[in-house]
Formats: sequence, C-alpha cells, structure tokens
Amino acid sequence: MAHDPIHLGRNNCATCAIRHRAVCGALADEELKELGAIGRMRQFKAGDIILADEEPTTFFANIVSGVIKLEKTSADGRQQIVGLVFPPDFLGRAFAKSNPYFAQAATDVEACTYPHTAFENMLKKHSGLEHRLFENTLNELDAAREWMFVLGRKSAQEKVASFLHLIAKRQSMVGCSHGHAENEPSGASRFDLPLTRADIADFLGLTIETVSRQLSNLKRQGTIQLLSGREVFVPNVDRLASLASGDDEAVA
Repeated sequence: MAHDPIHLGRNNCATCAIRHRAVCGALADEELKELGAIGRMRQFKAGDIILADEEPTTFFANIVSGVIKLEKTSADGRQQIVGLVFPPDFLGRAFAKSNPYFAQAATDVEACTYPHTAFENMLKKHSGLEHRLFENTLNELDAAREWMFVLGRKSAQEKVASFLHLIAKRQSMVGCSHGHAENEPSGASRFDLPLTRADIADFLGLTIETVSRQLSNLKRQGTIQLLSGREVFVPNVDRLASLASGDDEAVA
C-alpha cells in the first residue's frame, strides 16, 4: 500500500533532484510553485499496483526514485512486461480516459503525483510544460521501437546484455545503485537488479533458465560479476554495450 501523500509545496519542487530532467523542468519558478500546489509526494512499496489497466485515470506522476514495470494482460489472463519506468520519467497518459496498462512498483518507489484534471489544466495553460511532455512521449516511443529490435532480432546473450546495459545507464537515477567506490575503475557500474530473474525473462521473451545461463556466461567471460543478492558489478560498461550490440570482439 502507498504511504499517505505529502504535500509538495514550493520549496520541495525548487530543490527536487530530478527537476531539470523531468517534465516540470520546463516551468519557470512561479509556474513551478503552481505545480507544487497541486502535487503530492507518494511512496510505494515493491509490489504495489500504482495504476490499474483500463481503470479511470486519476493522477499522473514524475518518478523520483525506484523502478516501475508496465504490464499488459491478454484476454486469457496472461501478463507481459512491456516497459520499465525510471526517474525522471513521467507516468501516465495525459488526456486519456483510462490507464492503458498496469503499473506496478518493481522496487520501492517515490513519486510526485498530480491530480488528473488539475495537471491537464496546467498543460493547457503552460505551453512549455506541454511541449516537454510531448518530447518525453516521443523519446518513449523511440525507446519502445529500439526495444522491439532487441526482442525481435538479438540473440539471448545480446538481450540479457542489453537489459543489463539499460540498468547500468540509468542506475544513478533509480535509487538502487551502490555508488562508485574509490578503487573501482572509470567506466565501471555497480547496481541492484530491479527485477527478479522471472521478470527479466518475461521482459526479454526468454525462459528463466535461459536468463540464468546467459548471466552465468557473462560472468564467466568477465563481462559482469554477480555479487550477493541481486547486486551486479560491471567492470567495463563500454564492453557490455559492445556485447549488447553484437560485437563478438567485445568478448575476445
């Protein structure tokens, strides 16, 4: 269950860590105060349903920390993870009457939430906010098309490497990174996997056994280190990116 929401207020918005990267970064200070007046900070535990498929849209959100998985359900009840939402992504589809997917917290999540009608009124009032949201939507579309290529054309090893590279690129924003130790080389990354192996398999269209086998292969090659729990260390993110792109020389 989500914790009771906390009123944002003008100070929280002005000092927010994701402000300049989120949709609200398009607003001037006075406009940001207006947004803060309608916003509420909410916390969700891993496993909480944040939005339900086909239910009326009641709020939108900027993700401050954590990871959310987006899921669709088929007519016969099967579910598929169709996307991941990271900070500072925007959650929800403006001007839609209902939610197009389930949104479930994959990790503990902190989000700035805005009432449906009040936020849409701000979009109509402030063209900069509407333009930033449009840009974000196009970026999400590009990312979805890129992921279609991953799922449709890449090998199992490339799919798992692509997933790890995605997390490594965004780990500084998701609230599950372990920082950069002084003795770690430049270009390294250390993070906790936000998904279980079953969820990774679902997201990549693979079996759990295949995901486990490919993680073991990447470990044996020295591309990653599997530490305690879900912790992963990537000594060289560029090498992981090359492997994800199908460059065989990356593991030579």
